[in-house]
Order: sequence, then structure tokens, then C-alpha cells
Amino acid sequence: MEHGKTTTMNMITGFIESSLGHIEIGGYDISKKAAKAKREIGYMPETTPLYNELTPKEFINYMAELKRVPRKERKEEVQRILKAVNIEDVQNKLIRNLSRGYRQRVSLAGALVGNPKVLILDEPTVGLDPKQVVQIRNLIKSLGKDHTIILSSHILSEVSQICEKVIIINKGNLVAIDTPENLESKVKTGNILLVTVEDPEKKIDNVIKNMNNIKEYELVKELPDGTKQYSITSKDEGDIRKNIFENFAKNGITIFELKKSEATLEEAFLNLIDKQKLPKEEKKKEKIENKSKEKNREKSKKVQKEEKNKNNKAKANKESKKEEKKQKGGDK
Repeated sequence: MEHGKTTTMNMITGFIESSLGHIEIGGYDISKKAAKAKREIGYMPETTPLYNELTPKEFINYMAELKRVPRKERKEEVQRILKAVNIEDVQNKLIRNLSRGYRQRVSLAGALVGNPKVLILDEPTVGLDPKQVVQIRNLIKSLGKDHTIILSSHILSEVSQICEKVIIINKGNLVAIDTPENLESKVKTGNILLVTVEDPEKKIDNVIKNMNNIKEYELVKELPDGTKQYSITSKDEGDIRKNIFENFAKNGITIFELKKSEATLEEAFLNLIDKQKLPKEEKKKEKIENKSKEKNREKSKKVQKEEKNKNNKAKANKESKKEEKKQKGGDK
């Protein structure tokens, strides 16, 4: 059975059983000591489960009851969480009247009740506007100081900004476990610069050809303002920016932007997936080739058998005629 991000999280929280292996949270097996394991978990699912007729304060209090926070500690716990997720200003408004950003905060507040060691957040920024996304990301970073956070997201730039370790799953298979920096560094192919220039006399080809420290270059895109962006790869790891500035200026090529090309987590992901596909494609190709060879072998065997039968038949006919001739000679 293939498991994706959400399915894996549902297994970690004990919502569904795993088909293989075992899961431990805080030293407790989720399938054998579910109650103790779940006390260590705060879960924020992708689809925010909220009670619209309650206020954030009432919702958090209700979650505190469900998680068996002692009655004498409940009021303090509610206030602690309201402050932690910064929703004190809307604590008495009905949840149904809150914006999507605030609703996400309320859902996160529910996960924080009981001060669990592990927070599991499934697509926490989905459906938010850019400002809300930044706010939730900053909130998650701050919570990471006191909690272990398992974050699921298909937005890899978000993962790169928030997470210290990345686990990539593709079609139920574990592809990689590493830091974002290490994964990104694995797809770097050299010292590459991106330069945006204005070159009305089209001199850039000749200028670059006369620069000995440039390995290759290519046009990346033409921009609406008439400028062009090029990718330039140096022959070694040395810094060639000064050389580019001097040579371009000398030849009347105006530089609008010059920056190093940074590998992204998206590129690392695609690179890893392609590598995973390659063995499968090779196996598929090998399977087709083996099938073809087997077919040819069967065909060859069939031809040999037919040839053998034909030879045996011819031999039998020859022996028969010989015997017949012999009998005729005896009759005479």
C-alpha cells in the first residue's frame, strides 16, 4: 500500500493503523499504548475541524476538557494558548465570523492544548493569502523552540524556510531524509551566475567568447522591457563577477542585475524523483527485453522442433521406402 503525506500523519496520530512497522511517540507505541502516545501529540489536520457556533476561547476550553487538563489549570491554559497563537483580540467572536487566517490560528490553538511535545501540522498555510502565510510561518517557527514540529506541505519553498530536516516521500517510497541545505547543494552543477543586461548592439556573444574563465552561457529569457537574462557558468569556483562587470561595461553592455544562481528544494525534489524513476524505467526496459528474448527463444525452439519433426519424417519415409524396396526384391 502506498502512503502519502496525509496518510502517514494519520498513522502517526493513530487515526488509522499502519500496515507495516510500528510508530512510537515519546517512547509509546501508538498501536499498543494509544492513550499515552496521543497525550504527546497535538494534531492540526489539513481540513480545519472547528465548531462555528463557539468562540475561540470556548473552543480552546472545550479542547482542554477533551484532553483532560485539570479544571484548576484550565483557565490559565486557555489564556496561555490564546496568547501563544496571538488571537486574544478575537477570543470572544464566533468562529464562523473569523477570517481564514484566524481560523487556522484557532485550529493550531486546539493542537497546542495540553502542551504536547510533538505538533503535527498538515498543510497549515493552505488557502491563506500571502500576508496570512507569512504570519502562520512565523508562528510555526516560534513554536518550534518548545515543540518538535512535523510539518506537511507541497509548497517546497515553505519547507525550505521553516524546516531543519526534510523527508521526501514519492508514491509511498521514502526518497530522502536530509537538511534543506544539503538537499539543495546536491543539485548544484557549478558556479553559475544569472545576469540581466541591455545589449542593443548584440555584443554579448563576442564579449563572452573572449573571456577565458567562462565555460558556457545561454539565454534564459527575454524580458518585457527589452532586457535579456543569461545564465553564465565559470570554468572553476572563482568569483568572475568583477571580470563580467569590467568586460561588459567596456563594450557598452549595461548590467541591470547580477546574482548567483541558487539551487532550490524544488530542483532537488525533481532530481531525486528522476533518479528514482530511472531504475524503474531500466527495470521496465529490461523486462521488455527479457520478454522479447524469451519470445525469440520459444520461436527458435518451435522452429527447431518443426525442423526436427520434418527431418524425422523424411528419415522415416526414406526408411519406409528402403524397406519397401527390400521387400519387393525378396518377392522376386
